Order: sequence, then structure tokens, then C-alpha cells
Amino acid sequence: MKTSTASAPNAELPALQSRLPNVGTTIFTVMSALAVEKGAVNLGQGFPDFDCDPALVDAVTSAMKGGLNQYPPMTGVPALREAIASKIARLYGHSYDPATEITVTAGATQAILTAILCSVHPGDEVVIIEPVYDSYVPSIELAGGKPVFVQMEVGPQGYSVPWAKVAAAVNDRTRLIMINSPHNPTGSVLREPDLRQLSDIVRGTNILIVSDEVYEHMVYDGARHESVCRHPDLAARSFVISSFGKTYHVTGWKVGYVAAPAALTAEFRKVHQFNVFTVNTPVQHGLARYMENPAPYLDLPDFYQRKRDLFREGLKKTRFRMLPSDGTYFQCVDYSAVSPLPEAEFAKWLTAEIGVAAIPVSAFYNQPQESGIVRFCFAKKDETLNAALDRLATL
Repeated sequence: MKTSTASAPNAELPALQSRLPNVGTTIFTVMSALAVEKGAVNLGQGFPDFDCDPALVDAVTSAMKGGLNQYPPMTGVPALREAIASKIARLYGHSYDPATEITVTAGATQAILTAILCSVHPGDEVVIIEPVYDSYVPSIELAGGKPVFVQMEVGPQGYSVPWAKVAAAVNDRTRLIMINSPHNPTGSVLREPDLRQLSDIVRGTNILIVSDEVYEHMVYDGARHESVCRHPDLAARSFVISSFGKTYHVTGWKVGYVAAPAALTAEFRKVHQFNVFTVNTPVQHGLARYMENPAPYLDLPDFYQRKRDLFREGLKKTRFRMLPSDGTYFQCVDYSAVSPLPEAEFAKWLTAEIGVAAIPVSAFYNQPQESGIVRFCFAKKDETLNAALDRLATL
């Protein structure tokens, strides 16, 4: 009888060369652990601390109890894809065929990875605009692509994209340009002139676009979300990504979607079917039913603007200089009047000594860029925000 040597003390571990040698523990994990250790109010990680609409839970529960618990179609439940296409057409005036141009995904992060894997080949270049959500670069590296970084400019009026530098980064090896609006972590939004400049850059090329629009329903002060769907020339070459988790306060459900022209969707689905194959069945049915009422996403800008304004009013009692928060549920602040510490060290100090956790914006760069700015999340209960503001008022 053979005995296993798997747990033997001297067993030899086969060598494994890392596909992501530069990836370690994220700053989000570090700051959340520190917040728990110090009993800090956690305004670091970007998710709500309040419940979703009970009607949504009821819709999913009804689907489960109704026996809708087996594999759905690989591309997504038809009723949900139809609801997504209808919403896009109503809001942005662009018609997608739900059968061939809408795919339901296991959250936006899977959608991003799949869009990159289906379109980027070894040696292709992908233009990244920093600061940037942390999954973009590892996804590009897994595909064998090369990220090319263009940094946003930041001034008294907040962050903006230097489109001339984006244009200068483009060459005949460029496969993708990745954009994110409303933007995490800066809270900035792309306006119609930004999309015109992007259109000028890609016109006459084979460059594709990944447009991360997960905060599409969080744009404030009466402004509209400038989706690439509004621009036919951009929509024709774009993977447009959104997230039900962000829109409906259910980030743990991990359900999103991609809208793209049929030819792009066909390639996307080739990877998707071997990546996750398909997505939670009862949740999809529940979302389709819940989307029959557009009020939850139409009312979302007012809901979050009230929280933004409450938070900003309280920050006036501190020495922070607030940057604009035109979209998302993030507020960036310049802390240079408070401390000379580097951003990561300041965030740790703020968590340990003041009792409020934030995220350093330097963590959203390939090479840490010190701007003296940290990011707070205001997707929290009013009592959570007020507790944080009381502590920050001591600064």
C-alpha cells in the first residue's frame, strides 16, 4: 500500500513561476484589517454598509422558491438581457440586440478581465489612464499585453484626462484604450468634450475601447452620465461594462454586464464560456423582475448626492481641502495642511490615531505617485458618516 508524501516534512515543492510576480496584498485589505484592529470607522473600501431594497431580495427569493436554480443560458437570462438593452436604449439612445450584444457577467471585474483576454494578444499595448482601478493592469499582464500609462492631471478643479498625452501614447501596437467614468478613485466624470477627443484619437484606427461605467447612475448636480453608448462611433468599437452591485447596493452578489457590437460580443463570449460559463440564475431572474421599475436607478443620483453633500458639509470643519466629487460615491481630499506624511503612511496614521480609515490615491498608480491625497467612501449610513466626521473634526 502506497503512502502519500504530500504532507511529509521533506517533500519537494515543485517550482511555480508566478504569472503576476508584482501582485501582493492590496492596500484595501491592509487598511480594512487595520480599521478592524483599531476600531476605526471604515471609509476605505467602496461598498455600502446599508441594506438593499427588500423588494429586490423578495424578487430573488421568489425565483429561488420558484425552482429557478439550475444553469441559465451562458449569455445570461433572456429577460435580464432584454431589460438591460431597454435601459440602455432609454437612457443613452443606443440599441443593442439582447440576443447578440448583451452578456451577463460575474461582476464588472470578470467583465474587464474577459474583455481584455478576448482582444489583447501578447505584445499588444493597452493605454491606461492613472490613477486606475487595481484589476486593470494584472488583467492586461495575464493576456500578455503591455500597459502604457498616462497620468491624469490634478489641480484645484480636480482631476482631468490630458488627451494630448493619450494621443501621444497611441501607436500601431495599441490594441485598447481603457476609460472609467464616473471615475474610481477620483470622483471625476468625463464630459461630452472628453468623448469627442477620444473619438478623434481612435478614428481611422483598429483600437478598441473598454469603458468601465459601473458608477453610471451616480452623477451629480444635474449632469448626465456621458456613456460611450451616446456616441455611435465610439459604441461601434467599445465594450461597455456596468454593475448591478454598485447600482442596487448588492456588491456581494457580483453580477454585471457587457454591452458590445455583435462581432466583439462573439469573441467576448468565447472567453466568457470558459471563464465562468454563466452567472447565478435566481439573482438574474430577480434583477430582471426588479428592473421593471426604473425608479431605483433613476433616483440614485439624488440618493447619493445627499450623502455626498452631508459628508462635504462636515469636511468643512476639518483642514482637508476637498476635491470635486462629480460622480461615484468617493470623495478625495488634499491633506497637505494636516500632515507631511506620504499617502500610505498618512492613511495608516489617520486610521490608527484618528479612527477613520481612508485609501491613499497613490495605491492606484503603477508606480506610487505622491499627491498628498486620500479617498473616502461615502456610501454609508448617515450615522456612519457622522461618526467619521466627528472624529475628523479633531484634525
